[in-house]
Amino acid sequence: MTRRVAILCEFGTLNGGEHSLLAVLPRLIACGWTPTVFGPASGALMATLRARDIAVEPIEYRASDGGARPRNLLREEIADRLRSLEPSLLHANSLSMGRLSGPVAEALALPSIAHLRDIVGLSKAAVGDLNRHRRLLAVSAATREAHVRQGLIPERTCVLYNGVDVTEFQPSEPNGWLQRELGLPHDAQLIGCVGQLILRKGQHVLADAAAMLADRWPTLQYVFVGTRHSEKEETRRFEENLRSTFSSGALASRGHFLGVRTDVPSLLRELTLLAHPARQEPFGRVLLEAGASGCAIVATDVGGTREIFAPDSEAAVLIAPDDPRGLAEAIEELLLHPERRAELGQRARRRIVDAFGAERSAEGLLRHYNEVSDANGTVACLA
Repeated sequence: MTRRVAILCEFGTLNGGEHSLLAVLPRLIACGWTPTVFGPASGALMATLRARDIAVEPIEYRASDGGARPRNLLREEIADRLRSLEPSLLHANSLSMGRLSGPVAEALALPSIAHLRDIVGLSKAAVGDLNRHRRLLAVSAATREAHVRQGLIPERTCVLYNGVDVTEFQPSEPNGWLQRELGLPHDAQLIGCVGQLILRKGQHVLADAAAMLADRWPTLQYVFVGTRHSEKEETRRFEENLRSTFSSGALASRGHFLGVRTDVPSLLRELTLLAHPARQEPFGRVLLEAGASGCAIVATDVGGTREIFAPDSEAAVLIAPDDPRGLAEAIEELLLHPERRAELGQRARRRIVDAFGAERSAEGLLRHYNEVSDANGTVACLA
């Protein structure tokens, strides 16, 4: 039996939440669910969905002047479209979309799920809106705990880990194409950092660590993949300061800002190691991708990161956040011991294949879809 699910996406860009959704859609479709994805008309997400012959419903959350459209008007529009579509299930793919659609789903008596992909402070009104869904899916136990403390109903709030395609992301020997693209010597060592250019991702901590290593490691180069989405003044200044650090002194010309890339699987295999200095991280998708690629990883022990790389797995080096000296020391230790880097990469690959493959994540989401749509979400989630 074919059933239709309406999926609400907040962004038109392809970030972690969107990539995680794309990774599980093939399995959902194969098991009888037909998705229709609502989201901004422009951007890579809609283009990717159309290329895969997945139905889309463009919706604009912003007014023509760039400001947010009134929430009540958006809810009315979403309700009208859902009445026309008549889905069996509503899936809000982000916390923000969960808040927007909770009252709509309840008013329509439509079984619904909201994905919690962020750890943020919630107002009383936001908690109320989210609790209208029949099920809430947190991407990590840390995310679940943070939101249950703020008032989300524990019995409705489950943990569902994201998954990654371990055939798309897999190890291979680097061939130096990235050094050639960047005009670097073949012996340049590449420290990668993947994520939005924003304070909570901590790229400034890596910049400070790079300054500490600059004299001792003249062959080190730093590759930043990602862009700034926020237009807030503080975020603009953050990006300006980050770029400025790599424009003069010992780090001049040693920082490479590549923006959004479509070749991340290949790029990860060219890195000497991945540095992930996030100050807050619900469940870092790049850690799954880099681990599956066999890349050695140094990451901050925040949020859901230790759920990916538990300390006893010895599959990554975990350090404290906001500690540039600790990050510099961890990077240097791995540079001095290439055999240790290789071992970390192998262990990381095994960990991701065993626990975080896309198929496992898709099976989990499929179970939630079926439970919520068939049993009205009566199965309790206690962890």
